[in-house]
Amino acid sequence: MVVAHQPSNEQEKLRDIELPIIDLMAERSQVSKLIVKASENLGFFKVINHGVPQHVIKAMEDESCGFFSKPASQKQRAGPANPYGYGCKNIGFNGDYGEVEYLLLHTNPLSNSTISNDPTLFRCAVNGYVEAVRELACEILELMAEGLGVPDTSVLSNFLRDSHSDSLLRLNHYPPLQLLQLVNNRIGFGEHTDPQILTILRSNDVPGLQISPQDGFWIPVSPHPSTAFCVNVGDTLQALTNGRFLSVRHRAMVNSCRRRMSMAYFGAPAPNARIACPPKLLSPHEPNLYRPFTWDEYKKATYSRKLGDTRLHFFRVQSDHDDLTE
Repeated sequence: MVVAHQPSNEQEKLRDIELPIIDLMAERSQVSKLIVKASENLGFFKVINHGVPQHVIKAMEDESCGFFSKPASQKQRAGPANPYGYGCKNIGFNGDYGEVEYLLLHTNPLSNSTISNDPTLFRCAVNGYVEAVRELACEILELMAEGLGVPDTSVLSNFLRDSHSDSLLRLNHYPPLQLLQLVNNRIGFGEHTDPQILTILRSNDVPGLQISPQDGFWIPVSPHPSTAFCVNVGDTLQALTNGRFLSVRHRAMVNSCRRRMSMAYFGAPAPNARIACPPKLLSPHEPNLYRPFTWDEYKKATYSRKLGDTRLHFFRVQSDHDDLTE
């Protein structure tokens, strides 16, 4: 068996660690404890018995497959991603590149008629899926708040329920690559953290997601069980929990035989929402690590940098990095 090279000069190692699988139908106080523990230790976990109907998932998966199966000329009519729309290999605005094509959609009512031959069917699939995973994300955020002992358990979920929420849905397609291509580049989507509050990820049964809770070590995430959603903490949630929850670097690798498909819901605040840790989580022994900021500020800091650049340290209290555009 020939093994393709790992990415370049980092001397990284792979570790086999299973992500926690949390049954949301279990006893509520126990579920909240498990979610808090996973968010503190790994920043990633899986949920089952999540309440998102299978027919809603299948409708979105079918529409996603249908879109990416179109000829390139038809897909390009939905692009370029600026920031919303179709993108192929180019990621963002600062020279990042990966073996991926994607469709980035805002979760507010969809109006792009060039995405599907049946815009109404596509719009219904997106809206149904977004509504279901947003409710799942809100339920998880309320369980987090309960586990943290925050009096107002809706303090986190309210960001996503805001009618001006800046949440996104990204549909990803990682085509299989030939062996010679794999030797040179196995990266589908390069290492990064998610800037938003919470990510809810659904993928097919092809592996590819890897996380790095410790520098130099990567953990391959199994796509099983097939009924699960993968959940991860974003930068904004790390700030909201005063660093207690971890926003962990992750990446997507390509496969030599089969295409990988995924759908990522990024739960985000409204642009003018103020991001500040609830007082309950602060004390004289645990002062605020991050200055208050708006989501618009953080989003601009994100888009002004390359995919793999760190951003949250610019918002730390008494940071020496005050210029967010440098």
